[in-house]
Amino acid sequence: MPARRTASKSLPAEPGSVVAATAAAVALLAVRDYARGELLTKLMSRGFVQNAAQGALEALTAQGALNEARYAENYVAWHAGRGQGPLRIAAELHRHGVPDALIEAALQTGADWGVLARKICRAKFGPEPPASWRDKARQMRFLQYRGFSADHIRVATGDDPDWAEEP
Repeated sequence: MPARRTASKSLPAEPGSVVAATAAAVALLAVRDYARGELLTKLMSRGFVQNAAQGALEALTAQGALNEARYAENYVAWHAGRGQGPLRIAAELHRHGVPDALIEAALQTGADWGVLARKICRAKFGPEPPASWRDKARQMRFLQYRGFSADHIRVATGDDPDWAEEP
C-alpha cells in the first residue's frame, strides 16, 4: 500500500513572493471563503512575509476572488440558518476582522430576526407562550445566549401583541 502524503507545513520557498502568496491564498479560497484579516493571518502563519501576503490579498480583491461583502452575507445566512441571532453573528464577524459597514449591510439583508427568534423558541420550548415567569426567564436566557436582541426576545416570548400571528 502506498504511503499517504500529507500537506507539508514547511516554510514557503519564497516567503517574500507575491506570486507564491497569491497561489497559496487561491488554494485556501478554493476550500471556503475567508475574511481579509483571516486570510492575511493564515498566509502569515504559513511563512509569508506581511508585504507579500498583503500584495496577494490586493490582487485577489481586484480580481474579485476575495470579497468581504460576499463573505459576510454567506456567514450571516449560514449562521442564521443554524439559529444564531444578529448580535452573536456580528460579534463573530468583528472577530474575523470584517468592517462594521459590511456587517451591518449583511445583517440587514439577512433573516427576519424576530421571526427566526420565535421559530427557535418554539422549536426548543413548544408553541405555547411561557406559563410562568421562571419559564419565560429560561426562554429569554436561551435566546440571549443565541445572540438575539431584547426586541427579538420580546417578540419570541410573547410580550409582543403579534404573538398569536403565525409567521
